[in-house]
Amino acid sequence: MASKLSSPHFHNEDAAFAYVEARVWPTGPVCPHCGGVERISKMQGKSTRKGLYKCYQCRKPFTVRMGTIFESSKVPLHIWLQAMYLVAGSKKGISSHQLARTLGLTVKTAWFLSHRIREAMREGDLAPFGEGGGAVEVDETYIGRKAGRDIPKGGWGHKMTVLGLVDRESGKSRFFHVDGGKEIQGIVLENLSREARLMTDEHIMYRRIGREFAEHSAVHHYNKEYVRGDVTTNTIEGAFSIFKRGMRGVYQHCREKHLHRYLAEFEFRYSHREAHGVDDTARADRILSGIVGKRLTYETTAARA
Repeated sequence: MASKLSSPHFHNEDAAFAYVEARVWPTGPVCPHCGGVERISKMQGKSTRKGLYKCYQCRKPFTVRMGTIFESSKVPLHIWLQAMYLVAGSKKGISSHQLARTLGLTVKTAWFLSHRIREAMREGDLAPFGEGGGAVEVDETYIGRKAGRDIPKGGWGHKMTVLGLVDRESGKSRFFHVDGGKEIQGIVLENLSREARLMTDEHIMYRRIGREFAEHSAVHHYNKEYVRGDVTTNTIEGAFSIFKRGMRGVYQHCREKHLHRYLAEFEFRYSHREAHGVDDTARADRILSGIVGKRLTYETTAARA
């Protein structure tokens, strides 16, 4: 049985370019400068850099890396693909230190590379959950510590709040970093069909939100009730448990302004998991489908740390 990492595109730069081009340009090269698809030729010659094309409509050169998370990176493309596969296949994430050791990179490079990959994992799907009367579980959890906040004797005010939604029909999830109840109400109303069957815990804020939907049912955790018929929030709590184990055990800490990217990472892997027939290779390929138009610079990313 061959290792999944023995594929040519993980070791050979020409094969890596061919692999990425086939997925980013399924019908042929597209010029990132002018959007042209005609009169494009691949540049030849020993001194020509790999994967270089020239558009004879705007007369500018380009590669498949331009306009993507790979742009201006000195890391070889086949190393990028190895990193994507490792991130895609690590259920609870993989740290920058581990990526650096495995791929032979500096920790600084591995940290920036992993943030670019998380950016590619942000899908931005706007289709509402619960269409056709499906059940949608909604809950919130708390993680980490906000900068400059002292730990109080009680409550969660010093922690970062994460709102989670899981559509039972599709099995997909959405995670949001939120700041309060009003924001939660707006997110739930924007992301759920009014036909949805809303499933929550007994928190009072969900009573008002629940009136907007076809049905609202709640389990009462305070009274040790976790399941009543098909009413439960166990699915979203299971998704949260993977997220929290990864954040505590692998990443260990996260600054608040980076939290949205870590949420995108765990949301992506949960929505495209093995139970839905998506293996590690297919999951890595789906990351590739999100690389265009999501370039980050190190200075911008580090400034938000």
